[in-house]
Amino acid sequence: MSALHVPVRTRVDVSAASIAVLRIATGLLFLWAFFDKAFGLGYATQSKNAWFSGGSPTKGFLGHVDVGPFQSMFQDWAGTWWADTLFMVGLLAIGLALVLGIGLRIAAVAGTVMMLLMWAAEWPPAQHNAAGEATSSTNPLIDYHIVYALVLVVVAATASTAVWSLSRWWAELPFVRSNTWLK
Repeated sequence: MSALHVPVRTRVDVSAASIAVLRIATGLLFLWAFFDKAFGLGYATQSKNAWFSGGSPTKGFLGHVDVGPFQSMFQDWAGTWWADTLFMVGLLAIGLALVLGIGLRIAAVAGTVMMLLMWAAEWPPAQHNAAGEATSSTNPLIDYHIVYALVLVVVAATASTAVWSLSRWWAELPFVRSNTWLK
């Protein structure tokens, strides 16, 4: 069978599986960040700085923001209980939603907001920080935070739950049926 005569059903299955792989892989990125910051697995977070050991998942990143128009705001947020809690709950909830294929609308919105805030904290448009040193920014607009945000929108807007998800079960829950924005 030549590529020109591939049945439509096969192309749909491959597309659904491909977008599901993207959804699950992105979810695993969020879950990995959660577990590394929560338990200090030694990658981005050492065990002594783990959230469950009394560390702050936002203090290191936001406390060192030294560029952009929101620099002082992000530094003020660094290490606050509410910023730590929102960040960690967000990582866990977004990761689980993506991996399980449930609540993708709200996960996409929350994840996009998180990624845009992280983009603003790094402020890629700046070539120099407040001390005049190079920022190492490689692109003033599109960085990995923007790409992740776009992926979240794509998986929420497509049939990414057509395979390998709990979306049908989730959609049948009475609470979800009466609150369709939770799909």
